[in-house]
Amino acid sequence: MVRVREQSHITPTGEIDLERWLAQLPTLHRDDDEHRLLEACRLARVARDRPGRDLPDWAHDPDCFAAGLDIALILAELHVGTDCLIAGILYRAVREERLTLDEVEQGFGGGVSHLLSGVLRMAAISDLQTQIDSPVLGQQHGQKDNIRKMLVALVDDFRVALIKLAERTCAIRAVKNDEERRWSIAREVFDVYAPLAHRLGIGHLKWELEDLSFRYIYGDAYRKIARLLDGKRLERDGYIARVAEELTRVLGEAGLQFNISGRAKHIYSIWRKMQRKGIGFSQVYDIRAVRILVPEIRDCYATLGLVHGLWRNIPNEFDDYIANPKENGYRSLHTAVIGPEGKILEVQIRTTQMHEESELGVCAHWRYKKSDVPSNLASSYEEKIAWLRQVLDLNDVIGDSGDVVEQFSSDLAQDRVYVFTPNGDVVNLTYGATPLDFAYHVHTEIGHRCRGAKVNGAIVPLTYTLQTGERVEILTSRQGVPKRDWLQSGLGYLRTSRARAKVQHWFKAQAREDNVDAGRHLLEREFRRLALTSVDYRRVADKVHMPTVDDMYAAVGAGDLVYATVLNAAQSLVEKRTEPQLQVARPGNDPLSRGQIRVQGVGNLLTHMAGCCKPLPGDAITGFITRVRGVSIHRSDCGRLLDLQESAPERVIEVAWGESPRENYEVDVAIEAYDRQGLLRDITNLFANARINVLAIATQTNKKKHTATMRLTVEVPDLGALSKLLERISRLSNVVSVARVSE
Repeated sequence: MVRVREQSHITPTGEIDLERWLAQLPTLHRDDDEHRLLEACRLARVARDRPGRDLPDWAHDPDCFAAGLDIALILAELHVGTDCLIAGILYRAVREERLTLDEVEQGFGGGVSHLLSGVLRMAAISDLQTQIDSPVLGQQHGQKDNIRKMLVALVDDFRVALIKLAERTCAIRAVKNDEERRWSIAREVFDVYAPLAHRLGIGHLKWELEDLSFRYIYGDAYRKIARLLDGKRLERDGYIARVAEELTRVLGEAGLQFNISGRAKHIYSIWRKMQRKGIGFSQVYDIRAVRILVPEIRDCYATLGLVHGLWRNIPNEFDDYIANPKENGYRSLHTAVIGPEGKILEVQIRTTQMHEESELGVCAHWRYKKSDVPSNLASSYEEKIAWLRQVLDLNDVIGDSGDVVEQFSSDLAQDRVYVFTPNGDVVNLTYGATPLDFAYHVHTEIGHRCRGAKVNGAIVPLTYTLQTGERVEILTSRQGVPKRDWLQSGLGYLRTSRARAKVQHWFKAQAREDNVDAGRHLLEREFRRLALTSVDYRRVADKVHMPTVDDMYAAVGAGDLVYATVLNAAQSLVEKRTEPQLQVARPGNDPLSRGQIRVQGVGNLLTHMAGCCKPLPGDAITGFITRVRGVSIHRSDCGRLLDLQESAPERVIEVAWGESPRENYEVDVAIEAYDRQGLLRDITNLFANARINVLAIATQTNKKKHTATMRLTVEVPDLGALSKLLERISRLSNVVSVARVSE
């Protein structure tokens, strides 16, 4: 059974004595530690009197100051550093919004504020209002596993997990007399945090969390076992004393150094064994147990031989966790023997270091490890995080299915994102997933009918990248269907193959005629938007390996062929010339670099892009020899070029794009929209996010019609980039049309 340590820093009048509290901490490592801890206590005390919000998972007592001191005491038992203790003292005040992270950083540095930020991210777990094991709309994987993985994804410093465990331990202690909150906190601790403590090997927290949560959830079973234990306690304690006396004699005669103690059997552990083996209380043999600590590993096996020589061991009841440690790193020898008076007795044998590791887990691991490395490396936490994730993920990478390597790569927490449904269930998605990926993961029909999404209550675009811990709500229409634009990878709607396959399957199921019409509409719209007026669709279909133009249209309409591929094919089909072509020579300071334009039969000419039509690589182009600026490069359908051809046809020459186009080209874009506040800001933000340079912008508004017309000059590398840019602009609210300007 759990026994909670007395709080000697609480005076008889209920006041907190900080000097007494400080005396309960282990020896401080630096001269300034005591000063920093007391400053943190004073700040928490000041914050207690500020306005804040009550947490639904905490009782009103203790307050944030008293709770912070309790959290720090638990952390001190784990031998953490001063920054971690300070974060524990201040966590409740920060969580209740009585204290800001900026105040913490200003007073105690970025290390403490970083720890608190990590624990706040994990706080989303405490907001769950669901049964852990209920699946999400037919999902086969339990919520318990998803939530544990979510914890791993949120933890970027192993001390964050320790602070959260200490805080949950305090929380479940605090609700002892609060029936309203007790069950929900116990359920969360039982399903999430006790297993986490077990995975980290922190035995003394694991036992307390398991027993307290078991007591509140399964009260009848707890009380029954507790009564049985209490009824035989004196008899059991006397028996263990006689066993220890006999072992002391035998081990002493062998010249071994050792320490023997009775091992308390915890109520939840007894109940679990009864359930697993289908036995009664009287058949749980390890209720009577002793633990033997020795200095070295060789002493463990020597002691085991002496124990088996003293009492007959029970076959199949021996476990060598030294040679084969548990998944959380636990090491010990366990054996069951028929002891004095014919009673079954469990004996555990381990070294002192193994015992500390079993009690402190990851903390003891690094406490020992730091003694073996230079002091300048002891504070590095990158390796600690890798080790933590290895421990937490070990059971997940070896499952029942065949391909272990594939399962390993898909289960690593840093490659996944874990988000909440509105009901509090956790959904496990590929890192980088969007709300639309989420919708299709939950259910295919929800994905098909998706028309919008909210993240943490705020509307976001369907291309938004989800982050671990966010709550996602999908907005649907009653009879919605997928959009073909969702399959265009450059637009960023879908980033998981599972969701993409569902959309593709839907379009394949539609009639071929519908797909042909839809594909034709998409391509014609795109080429028109890019001002490409002379596309040879027959040659483009050949280029993308389609038998006919209609087959190409149908493939685009069904989503099997993205129109970006068709666009790239059209760009590559700039008409090749059969006569010799020479590269145009130009001075090094000309805006166009060598190799961009090839002029048929002519060398050593200056060239420049015509400002009237601003051609891009992939446009059909024609040159015109000017009187002072060399060759002016126009789009072949440029209206200004047509006038020049009529007036001086002898100065028109054939040119083609070279093999080394420059990085960016100027292009004019026209936007028509209904005017609204923030329209220009949204457009310029879009350019900034896409890393598109805006060279000029002109805006006209019609206040009577509430419309706005914009003309922008931007730099893009090619037609493909321009296509993506125009598509993103067209999705902005109130935008009516957007197109490349053709003159």
